[in-house]
Amino acid sequence: MSEIQNAWKARRKYVLNLIYFILSIIIVTAIWPYGSRAGIIRIFGVVILVSSCYEVLWLFLSHFRSEVLGVTRKTLFIILIIISFIALTRVIISYANPDTLFLIPFVIIPVVIRTFYDARLALFILLITIMISGFMLPDPFEFIFISFITGMISIFTLSNIYRRGKFFFTALSVFVSYCVLYLGFNLMHDGSFVNVVWSDFYLFAANGLLVLISYPIIFIFEVKFLFLSDTTLLELADTNQPLLRKLADEAPGSFQHSLQVANLAEEAARITGANLLLVRTGALYHDIGKIANPGFYIENQTDGLSPHDLLNPEESARIIINHVRNGVTLAKNFKVPVQIIDFIRTHHGTTIAFYFFKKYTEMNPWDTSKEKDFTYPGPKPFSKETALVMMADAVEASSHSMISYSEESINELVERIVYLQEQDGQFSDIPLTFKDISDIKNAFKKRLLNIYHLRIAYPERNI
Repeated sequence: MSEIQNAWKARRKYVLNLIYFILSIIIVTAIWPYGSRAGIIRIFGVVILVSSCYEVLWLFLSHFRSEVLGVTRKTLFIILIIISFIALTRVIISYANPDTLFLIPFVIIPVVIRTFYDARLALFILLITIMISGFMLPDPFEFIFISFITGMISIFTLSNIYRRGKFFFTALSVFVSYCVLYLGFNLMHDGSFVNVVWSDFYLFAANGLLVLISYPIIFIFEVKFLFLSDTTLLELADTNQPLLRKLADEAPGSFQHSLQVANLAEEAARITGANLLLVRTGALYHDIGKIANPGFYIENQTDGLSPHDLLNPEESARIIINHVRNGVTLAKNFKVPVQIIDFIRTHHGTTIAFYFFKKYTEMNPWDTSKEKDFTYPGPKPFSKETALVMMADAVEASSHSMISYSEESINELVERIVYLQEQDGQFSDIPLTFKDISDIKNAFKKRLLNIYHLRIAYPERNI
């Protein structure tokens, strides 16, 4: 795709997201409770307030989460959440007791956003939503304060969403937070317990219980918006999954290689702050395309014979390179999420199947036009996670060809592999810093040293 096409595609997404934001402002303005004071001037004031909130949201996404604005469905996901809770607030204000507002589970917002993004974005979306909702109330401060603090507590208590027990702990934390904050406001205003409406605590308890519906909501968003939660990643990383079992049965050497790549990449992800579960799951699936022709890969050859000895370099390279295409096809047939398929597509980037290319050039030293036939289709890695798997894959595979294992040889291997990938421009689409790459290499070296460390020679025991 040319630079002009890329620029036009990015501009089109920008315009489409801007349209979604404008439509959202119109919808919020339309559902605003004007009462008998509706008028052009009042509506104009509402537009200003709502637009300012959305403008701040746009600026936040542009500066800190630009990848959200780069994918239309991600932007639409956030806008739908905001509109849904504002509309629910409007309904409660119009048709129910004002105290019923405390039944609205605003805590679901940070819980859901935190599942697919980070805590900072979750907190910001919560703040925007409760501010716009609070403007609808005659005395919004208490509502905004209690909802914001409770939302913050929910984010801090739900650090590992794949542990289902965390939801119950978060629900309890929400209930306690509402009770304490509500009681604090009443005591501050009245100086006694006389005017405390104890029946409101039932609403707080119900609000806490409603947090539990986040789990099915998260599943719905995963399906409709193609997201991945930690729970789904854990399920996919289970080696009893049909596709991984197929890899283990039909290409056992490739399966063991994938496990080692997962361990290497996970260690580097832990140090660099990448998504651990995503990295591990992507690594486990990155070589599933080898199921198609397992005997053509050295890790699956047990008799010392290679079918490549009977093929010319071009045919061998075609078979080896096709494991990427075969992997993508197989993953789609097994309904593997697209985020995991990205690891299959990118784990060789646009590198060359160098062994066969070198063999070809030795046989045909005058022919320099065939390099494209020995090049992987790509694309290059486009995230820190996919880059980690690419590095770990190359390092782990090369480590098996070492003659001796020592700290010096392992250091030299890791440095050389990562350096060559850098020189090939494989990481040009990723914002990796020099510190990131240094930390990644150190993690690989440490893990390989642990794997290949010297063991004492135990004396033989006579039978």
